[in-house]
Amino acid sequence: MRNGYKVYDADTHIMPSAETLEQFLDPDLRELLPDREQNKVPIRIGLAGEERTPPYRHMYRFGGGGGGWGSGKPRILGEAAPREVERHFQQFMGTRFPTEGGVDYSAETRLQDMDEEGIGVHMMVPSGANGHKNPDVEMGFIRANHRYLHDFCSVSPQRLKSLIVVSSRCIGESLQEIRRWAREPWAVGIQPYFPLDYPLDHPDMNPIWAAAAEEGLTIVHHSFASGYPGYRDLWDNPFLGRTASHPWAAMRALAAFFGSGIMDRFPSLRYAILESGFGWLPFWARRMDDQAVYMGTVAEGLKQKPSEYMTSGRFFASIVLHEGPEMIKMVSELLGDHLLMFGSDYPHAESRFPESAHKVIGWEGLDNPLLQKLLWDNPVRCFGKP
Repeated sequence: MRNGYKVYDADTHIMPSAETLEQFLDPDLRELLPDREQNKVPIRIGLAGEERTPPYRHMYRFGGGGGGWGSGKPRILGEAAPREVERHFQQFMGTRFPTEGGVDYSAETRLQDMDEEGIGVHMMVPSGANGHKNPDVEMGFIRANHRYLHDFCSVSPQRLKSLIVVSSRCIGESLQEIRRWAREPWAVGIQPYFPLDYPLDHPDMNPIWAAAAEEGLTIVHHSFASGYPGYRDLWDNPFLGRTASHPWAAMRALAAFFGSGIMDRFPSLRYAILESGFGWLPFWARRMDDQAVYMGTVAEGLKQKPSEYMTSGRFFASIVLHEGPEMIKMVSELLGDHLLMFGSDYPHAESRFPESAHKVIGWEGLDNPLLQKLLWDNPVRCFGKP
């Protein structure tokens, strides 16, 4: 509770270190990857920019992300070539770093941070070891991560929520994971992993969408720092990449999901985008409507315009704090007040920890009913009652 409001944070992150994940690896994965020590890299900088000290914990890295704004030497805009220096970490936007351990091995520590911010529920986007060229290895890490999430969230299953990860390279195995975890209180949605250039709307994914609809799980898109549209043409500049990557990828995802008829085939299915901005939504709704007629090449017999899927009550978007109250009012007036959800990006440097919810509640021009929907009602409609 913060300033009299219940708060459900729809966009936070969790990432177990290799040391934490080790106990959850199954024997088959250990056999498939006996040399996995070679794939460990030390975590010298935390997710908020904290400088770690030895002995370092580690993360698994297998490549396969396809480049992006987070890799390579940076070129400063206006200069001819990248500088021969390492790229510095992003500027931390809060007032103190999140407590160490809360994103990795200690649910109790995370809950303490939540209590300090006045947050009732965290929906945690999982990060894991993906991208291995062998789909069986990727799936092995996905299974291990689900066991880890189950253990972590069991400390407070009403407050700690996360997503079942599925891989388009392993549809059958992914369906088994959905069946195994869908009824657990922590599992509120599905996060699909796709290899580079694999279309979200590919018909092979229909069994995944069907299983999500049957179990009442929301499909979640969260953009990342690699593999988004245009990542090959960033002119070596992280500012261009970070500014464009998340909304650009979410725009494509929305157009594919709405334009392919998925929402018609599975009429109870919900779809959410996280950490991708939201002020562009009205513009994109109008543009999709026009281009669906002008360009065509969408699924035949769509029952609604793309904008109508967006406003149907089955689509949700988390806010990003820098867009502010004016954008929230504009989007709510044009598309409805049932769509936007509070999101802090904890524990990343972009969050305003520990003041994210306090800042939103203090914004001028947002009345109590709109704040109530933004902070609690809409994320509950998206992900279910805690």
